[in-house]
Amino acid sequence: MSTLRVTAEPLIVLEHPGADALELAQVGLYRAVVAKGQFRTGEFAVYIPEQAVLPGELIEELGLTGRLAGSAGNRVRAVRLRGELSQGIVCRPRAVTEDLAAAHAGGVDFAGLLGITKWVPPVPVSMSGAVESAPELMPWIDVEHLKRYPDVFAPGEPVVVSEKIHGSACLFTYLVDGGRALVSSKGFGSRGQALVEEQRNLYWRAARAFDLPGVAARLAAELGASRIGIFGEVFGAGVQDLRYGARAGAAGAPGYAVFDVSAEIDGQLVWLDAYRLLDGLLPLVPRLWTGPFDIGAVLALAQGTETVSGQGLHLREGVVVRPAVERHSAELGGRAIAKVVSDAYLTRKGGTEYE
Repeated sequence: MSTLRVTAEPLIVLEHPGADALELAQVGLYRAVVAKGQFRTGEFAVYIPEQAVLPGELIEELGLTGRLAGSAGNRVRAVRLRGELSQGIVCRPRAVTEDLAAAHAGGVDFAGLLGITKWVPPVPVSMSGAVESAPELMPWIDVEHLKRYPDVFAPGEPVVVSEKIHGSACLFTYLVDGGRALVSSKGFGSRGQALVEEQRNLYWRAARAFDLPGVAARLAAELGASRIGIFGEVFGAGVQDLRYGARAGAAGAPGYAVFDVSAEIDGQLVWLDAYRLLDGLLPLVPRLWTGPFDIGAVLALAQGTETVSGQGLHLREGVVVRPAVERHSAELGGRAIAKVVSDAYLTRKGGTEYE
């Protein structure tokens, strides 16, 4: 998931092709359906992104009672309104009294002021278990949306576009000192916790089935690393609603594909090309395209059907974009990496979002 920030943003207001009383307010490359005449191009408004959880008083103020997602009717998610995809909420809440242009320039986050929090998905039993403190766990990051940050990549910059798999992230760390293996999920890993090894646990079953300790030990020796991080997606029936033709029950190996690798070398954390290092050793997420960055082409690649199974069994979740050569992004304040989620994935019915 991406980080939650509720910020003031400049708007581009566009005509809604299917409704005379509605318009589209564009923030970055996101578009939210709004009432006609409510905003003008060049004005600033507060943008509340998807996965935000709103307090009751704000929901009532914005006239959204009964119109949001979740059992409590308080979560923002993408919807289609008169045929147009609406992602997030564009508004000017009464509690926000600041100059919005100045707030945008200063990067002010209004989430705390408005009582907005990030939605945390539930964790099924097979994905949880006893945990232990693990300060040595190699960290993973939240990947931001390209639509929110469309200038992360320069036009024509060499990039790699891979398919985003709808599973659950398995964080694996190998410690050369002592040959220890640490396994965690994204949720537990964000709190510095590892899962105690247990035969039925989904992530440990993947780590053992694909011999992650052995692969990581070999990689550490080749690189002269003190720690190796292997980040993969565990998927299949029993994990999420999109299954890719795989099974993840208590018996046998779940579906698994690596999307990232990191290493600690001479005290420095570096991110590495999984394809260069692990091709032929571990399953890898499909690479859909390599070449010069074109935002229209990337947005188009996010749509369509999955290629993980090789059978096109269902919709594609989206794509992840990264530079051909790892670099820092001043706009993101960290790695240059971003994702695009498909329209069909966002608006599907009965979807699951376990971490």
